[in-house]
Amino acid sequence: MFNTVLLYLGSGIITLWGIAHLIPTMSIVRGFGVISVDNRFIVIMEWIVEGLTLIFIGLLVFFVTLIAGSTGVGARVVYRLCFSMLVVLAILSFFTGARTAVVPMKICPFVKLLVAAFLVPSML
Repeated sequence: MFNTVLLYLGSGIITLWGIAHLIPTMSIVRGFGVISVDNRFIVIMEWIVEGLTLIFIGLLVFFVTLIAGSTGVGARVVYRLCFSMLVVLAILSFFTGARTAVVPMKICPFVKLLVAAFLVPSML
């Protein structure tokens, strides 16, 4: 039961964090000042991709847990894959966005690692 609560809590946190990535996209792009049109599209795309990836991970964990339960082999595979992706994204964030002065970017790797930790008990 406790593992299931962690799964739902983690899926909610990372889904909301993904939505929080999408909302300020245009203001983030404006913060770069004058950049080429190509670079503008690339930044927009990358910012949206990370938000959608986080939302996908959250919804995947939520629906696998809801539909298949948290104890099956398939569910454990999903949790391990989502854990791995969150750790990879956290490492990437740690060496990139977390080195900026923007506070949400600084805490981003820790949010990802927190949610990854919530998956661990159900992966075993």
